[in-house]
Amino acid sequence: MKKAELKSFGNADEVREFPKGRLELVKIGGATVGRAIFEPGWRWATSVQPIAKTKSCEAPHLQYHVSGVLKILMDDGTELEAKPGDVSNLPSGHDAWVVGNEPAVVVDFQGMIDYAKSR
Repeated sequence: MKKAELKSFGNADEVREFPKGRLELVKIGGATVGRAIFEPGWRWATSVQPIAKTKSCEAPHLQYHVSGVLKILMDDGTELEAKPGDVSNLPSGHDAWVVGNEPAVVVDFQGMIDYAKSR
């Protein structure tokens, strides 16, 4: 039987910073969970694309939106606007940006292991 675990993003296992944002990662129960904080003015195409060096975000995401508004544009043209309390499932191939003056905070249960990591 595995032991119970408790971790905090306040004491993350790893922190990655990028223009107008940061990613905090905790490893727990054999999984990696990420909390991303995107400041107003953040956009994947300008803040993370230079790090990822891909046309669009290739990380799939299963995320809970804690605060702020995040606009998502899929490569196929689908547009979503994620608000607090929403849960989104995003396959590879998208851009995203913060709408408004409040930071967008998301907790991601998939896809953050390689996010904003230099290649």
